[in-house]
Amino acid sequence: MNDFVQVTTTTEREEDARQIADLLVERRLAACVQIVGPISSVYRWQGKVESAREWQCLVKTRHDLLDDVSDAIREIHPYEVPEIIAVPIVAGSREYLTWLEEQTSPS
Repeated sequence: MNDFVQVTTTTEREEDARQIADLLVERRLAACVQIVGPISSVYRWQGKVESAREWQCLVKTRHDLLDDVSDAIREIHPYEVPEIIAVPIVAGSREYLTWLEEQTSPS
């Protein structure tokens, strides 16, 4: 089951999150991208503590597509240093994981 990961990224605008989601699903790099928000983020940037309202993308994909997913996010992400974090999906329903596999395989 470690063949799948969930990638997280955040954006300042809901429109940017939607653009990332559309791109990843259209390219079959993700089976599903959930957009959550707005959320509040607190972080250190250039020596100062900052806070922002952001939108979070939860990307369901295959582990072997991680580099392509990261490249696609960087291609259109407005942040200088976008969050791109992947965590393994260690368990899931057989039906869902089969669907995930089918949606991220070449047609």
